Amino acid sequence: MASFDYIIVGAGSAGAALAYRLTEDGKSRVLLVEAGPASHPYSRLPISFGLLIDNPTANWRFQSEPEPGTANRRIPVPRGKMLGGSSSINGLVYVRGQHLDYDTWAQLGNRGWSWQDVEPLFRRMENYEKGGDGVRGSGGPLGVSEVGDQNPLYDALFAAAVAAGYKRNPDYNGADQEGIVKTQATIWRGRRMSTAHCYLRPAMGRANLQVITEAVTEHLLLEGKKCVGVAYRRDGQLSEARAEREVVLCAGGVSSPQILELSGVGRPDILQANGIEVRHALPAVGENLRDHINARIQWRLKVPHVSYNVKARGINLVGQVIKYLATGGGFLSLPSAPLLAFLKTRPELATPDVQMHLVPYAIKDPKRRKLQDFPGMTIGCYQLRPESLGSIHIQSPDPSLQPAIRFNFLGDPLDRQTMVAGFRMIRRIANAAPMDPFRDDEFSPGTGIESDDEILSWIRQNSETAYHPIGTCRMGSGPNSVVDRNLKVHGLEGLRIADGSICPTMPSGNTNAPCIMIGEKAADMIRSGG
Repeated sequence: MASFDYIIVGAGSAGAALAYRLTEDGKSRVLLVEAGPASHPYSRLPISFGLLIDNPTANWRFQSEPEPGTANRRIPVPRGKMLGGSSSINGLVYVRGQHLDYDTWAQLGNRGWSWQDVEPLFRRMENYEKGGDGVRGSGGPLGVSEVGDQNPLYDALFAAAVAAGYKRNPDYNGADQEGIVKTQATIWRGRRMSTAHCYLRPAMGRANLQVITEAVTEHLLLEGKKCVGVAYRRDGQLSEARAEREVVLCAGGVSSPQILELSGVGRPDILQANGIEVRHALPAVGENLRDHINARIQWRLKVPHVSYNVKARGINLVGQVIKYLATGGGFLSLPSAPLLAFLKTRPELATPDVQMHLVPYAIKDPKRRKLQDFPGMTIGCYQLRPESLGSIHIQSPDPSLQPAIRFNFLGDPLDRQTMVAGFRMIRRIANAAPMDPFRDDEFSPGTGIESDDEILSWIRQNSETAYHPIGTCRMGSGPNSVVDRNLKVHGLEGLRIADGSICPTMPSGNTNAPCIMIGEKAADMIRSGG
């Protein structure tokens, strides 16, 4: 059996950052086990978020269970399956989150996770094109840039938001998140800045890091109440590796609880129902799932050339490819939304509670990101901090079968209220006077959907996840948690978890940046003996 100091399971946003930091000393022997391949030909392109949204080579292609709250639909749950994990297929939107998020984590008993504690980690990991000012980082591994795409439609949307009573914000990742903004993205000179590229590529030149791809971790190796290694299957053969110091699960919000349960760690009733011996009872495993439910409104546009439905279709797509190859710009270089808005649905709120994504095209098939054949635009909205809690649990002892994902979207009254309010705010912006020269009819859902009940019903029937599952291995000190504030699994030695599953509450925005920060934080804890 091969032996290492540390074994990291999952080479995603957190796992890649952790591997980079743990091997900096040149001495610590680290094994990184990744279920997917090393890369995909499209993964360097920003537009790969559309190209790989349903690709089985690069994407786990999970689905949620049908639930009454979302019209008994199975909702696609894409997750990255290659080096870089979801950072290799995501929409590239870079959001640190609000100071309130991390201060809340600390207030819940997780000392060391306040904004004051984590802000230096965000600066350390960033190479922001406008950074180096003491607020934003420069010189870190992760390239971050503001979308450079210019479009009269963007100007009109900014003006419309201001006309509707909302402000512009020069840096939503700085002191204040609120306002309509140009998106900051994990893109640098036209290339996707996945953690595979930014963290793993330089780290893989170190002799003390071994990376194994296409190796599915089937379970952890436990000796009593101590984790001593992992068992993984590669090319049909089951192998084991031993960790002299620690195993760190970085498999993400879906797969980390799955691996724990396959190893006999979790709710006894779930384990026993699947014929798995209870090695360590930990009832919170797989519970406390949160995600962002995303609802979109789409319009036709009067001015064809401002929409990528025209600029990136047919022969015009060839022009976009040439533009990308020549300049690193154009359609292929865009994140999932070039403009964002962080807004309050109620004036008495201290901070924004909804996020909008403003997109200069309309899509026909969300699953395959197929563009409509007429000029259009889309504005999507989700509640930043949803209260509804779901779960992820195994439904078989077979590691190759996906777990049951139950979001329980819109289960909490506040979530329903906030989503309807956000939906109305989208219309307020789009219908403001500065949009008159551009806006044509609202074709989805259409102006006939107007009352609160009609809007809520439409959201239930048509919304998707924003691909941000967190909380299933929650950090905390009580029985409703899985790891402590040092990310150590309660009641077990030699095992930590470092990924989005540990988030006690939802970060206010896209979760890639917080997950990378968690990997950085875990490295500091491990290296300091915490």
